[in-house]
Amino acid sequence: MSHGGHHRFHLFVIALGAALLLPARTSYAQDAFDAKSAAHIRQEFVSDMDTLHVKIVALAKAIPADKYSWRPTPGVRSISEALMHVVGEWYFWGPGSMAGKPPADFGDPKTKLPALEKTVTTKDAVVAELEKSWAHCSIQLRAADASSLTGKYKPWNTTVDAAAFGMAGDLHEHLGQLIAYARSVGVRPPWTKP
Repeated sequence: MSHGGHHRFHLFVIALGAALLLPARTSYAQDAFDAKSAAHIRQEFVSDMDTLHVKIVALAKAIPADKYSWRPTPGVRSISEALMHVVGEWYFWGPGSMAGKPPADFGDPKTKLPALEKTVTTKDAVVAELEKSWAHCSIQLRAADASSLTGKYKPWNTTVDAAAFGMAGDLHEHLGQLIAYARSVGVRPPWTKP
């Protein structure tokens, strides 16, 4: 199978698996969790987020600075905008998924999140923001009190498994987007074999 065929097959398997698990996850999400179960879900989620962080930052560092303004078509996020979108998620949505908070000086997310994508565009600045936002997100996720993640909790009014699956799924989509962007500008993801 060609590399492209293998990649398409891999994406198909992931999509099929997600579709098959969705009904089970939906009914499972209705159950309440005790602190021990919530702590286990949080730990698995943090482990997945650590992996995403490593891969996203590796891509950000591998993509040449002169390609950060590249976008597949007009009206679609550029490489820097896609990376800064992840920054916004690590500052705001990631912590919120485990009942954490954005940085104290974050401001109004309705204006701050879109502004991040438009104002931070150079490679060095984007990579610095990726690291800074991940440091914040990581602290918030690891500090989440498992006993507060039982039942439905604020701010998402959902269960801990639904929050973790939702946030992880969104960030995996962005990783896939960034892999496609990187390959489009001639960059092989650093963790893959040629």
